[in-house]
Formats: sequence, C-alpha cells, structure tokens
Amino acid sequence: MQYVKTLKYVFHVIFRPFDGFWDLKREHRGSLPAAWTFVVLTIITLTVEKQNTGFLFNFNRLENVNVVVDIVTVLLLYILWCVANWCLTSLMDGEGKLRDIMIATGYALFPIVLIRLPLVFFSHLITASEGSFYYMFGMISYLWAGILLLLGTMVTHQYTFKKTLLTCICTMIGMGIILFIGLLFFSVIQQMITFAETIYKEVRFR
Repeated sequence: MQYVKTLKYVFHVIFRPFDGFWDLKREHRGSLPAAWTFVVLTIITLTVEKQNTGFLFNFNRLENVNVVVDIVTVLLLYILWCVANWCLTSLMDGEGKLRDIMIATGYALFPIVLIRLPLVFFSHLITASEGSFYYMFGMISYLWAGILLLLGTMVTHQYTFKKTLLTCICTMIGMGIILFIGLLFFSVIQQMITFAETIYKEVRFR
C-alpha cells in the first residue's frame, strides 16, 4: 500500500536527511497524508506527555491541561510555518512548492514522536537522580527535529546553508507577523459585529 510505504520512508528521512528530503521532493517518496499523520502523532505525543508523564517530571496540573488548546497550538504553528516559509521562499527563488514544504515539515517532526512518546513510559521507571537522562533525550528530540527542519528547508529549496539559516529566521519572524495581522483582523471583525449589534438593538427598540 502506497500510504504505508510513505509512512515507513520517514525512517530513511530522519537518519539520511539529505537523500531523504531529496527523494520526498524529486522522487515523490512521501505524501501529504503521511505528513499530516506525523503532525497528528506529534499532537498525540505532546498531549499524552502532558497528562501521563511520571509525577517526578510532570509539572503540569491536570486540571489546567486543555487538549483543545494543545491541538490548536501545534496545528497553528505547523500551518504558520508552512505558509510563512512558502511566502518568503517564493520571493527568494525557492524551488519548493507549498505541498513540498508541508511534507518536509511533517516528516521533520517525527523525532518528537520517536523519542518523547517512549519517554512517557520510562518517566515512571526512573528516579529523580536519573532525571538528567530524561531531560537530555527530551532535548535531543527537539534538537533533532529542528535540524531536520533546517535541512528539509535547504534541500527542498536548493539553498546554501547560510541562506537556509537566514530563511528560517525570517520565516519565524513572518509567522509572528501573520499571527499579529490575523489577531488584528479578528479584533476588527469582532468590534464591527459588536457595533452592528448595538445599532440593531437601538433601531429595534425605538
């Protein structure tokens, strides 16, 4: 089954990123459904981690954990990164399409699932004195994913390392700008609706 093959290919991507990301784009060894699957798995991993990590390493109050907020946060960051990166690279002679960026980004997240999900189980077996290993592997998961995201951007757009680094920094700035504009637009719409409701009520009761 093609979908299963594209899922399995993630192991080639994370261990041989240059070949892997090249094949994702040029040889179509990946797919959007597989990339979205890894995004969903990342959401599940981070949610399970918040709720089920051993008490020695879990500083979250269960009553304050909001699954919906966690889901929206990951999805929003994923979408913002892809859109901001696509907008920016379109102006910087990038070779990747929006589809390519979404696939590469989804595959780059897999180390978070691969490492942090088993860590939830091991957090119940280790002691506080062994916590340094827990935190070390947790940090490795994010560092690994970050490196893959960097390399994925470089291979997808055929950039030099320096240009890739600059692009990633500008992409994060772009994410902030898009988020700000979105919140501003939402605020204006909300005020317009409130104003319209006020006018309607005044006209209705006269």
